[in-house]
Order: sequence, then structure tokens, then C-alpha cells
Amino acid sequence: MALNTPVCEFGWRATDFELTDTSGSRQTLSTLRGANGLLLMFICNHCPYVKAIIDRICRDARELQTLGIGVAAIMSNDPAEYPEDSFDNMVRVARELDFPFPYLYDPTQEVARSYGAVCTPDFFGFNRELELQYRGRLDASGRMPAPPDARRELVAAMRLVAATGQGPREQTPSIGCSIKWRH
Repeated sequence: MALNTPVCEFGWRATDFELTDTSGSRQTLSTLRGANGLLLMFICNHCPYVKAIIDRICRDARELQTLGIGVAAIMSNDPAEYPEDSFDNMVRVARELDFPFPYLYDPTQEVARSYGAVCTPDFFGFNRELELQYRGRLDASGRMPAPPDARRELVAAMRLVAATGQGPREQTPSIGCSIKWRH
């Protein structure tokens, strides 16, 4: 079922966490944040919405990192119900696609709940004070990639956040598959 993310709650502060990434390192907000902000993305391996844009996510993450924005992805789905999202498969996907960011596993789903994540992909763009400034989409892609010349909404928003500390007032919600909650 496709879900849209809620409207950005400007100024909401990032909740700290400690999760393991696919290299076995423990990560927290302080290890992930950049000098000019942080982009947290809730993604997974099996979602067709994520698969349609993962190459663009990697491209855009590399660009944002050059602007002093930390980038990380979190996988919070229940791998018992969705084996493609297992930790071993996270390791494989991160390696095969050469993720330029840490890919974190949220086994208890507490981080997804604390952030109010609803779908994959779900983007949370924070300024240098870790205040939420962007809760929009990557671009006009849905289950199929948008045209190559599609406006890069996430990059434009995070450029603004890096330069001014503020995100755009107009944001188009992300769309994707619902987070697969444990029962």
C-alpha cells in the first residue's frame, strides 16, 4: 500500500539513537551529522519505490556530503515477514550499490517510531542544530524513475538548509511502501 509522508514539522528536533550499520559500526546522531546538517532516510531493500530511485539517492548523497551534510539510511522493516530486508541482505545491497553512506539496522523499530517514519523512502532533512527542515520527496519519481531532467527537490532543499539553516516552505510529500511493522 502506498503512503505519503506527513507535512514537515519545522523545528522538530532529531531524536538520538544508537544503531549498527552494515560494516558493524555503531552510529549515533553525533557520528552521523555533518557541519551543515543531516539527512536521514528510511529505506529498505525490497520496496519498488526505493529500487526505482536508489541510484539517484546514492548520487544525491555524494553531492550533499560535499556540502557538509551527513547522510545515513535506516532500515526498520520486519525481516521475518520480508526476508529481502534481512541484515545480511542489507550488507549485500550496500556493498553491491556502493552506498556512500552508513546503512543502519533498526531491529526494534524504535527509531522509526520515534521519528514518525511511515514509508520507504521517507526523508528527514535536518539543519546544523538538528531541527527538521525537510520532509519531502527526492524528486518526481514514484514506482518508476522520473525523467533524467526532473527537478532534484531533495538536493535543492538540503542546499538551502546547508546555506541558511531553513528548508523550503513548499514541499511535496514522499510516497512509498508502508513501513512493515512487527505484529
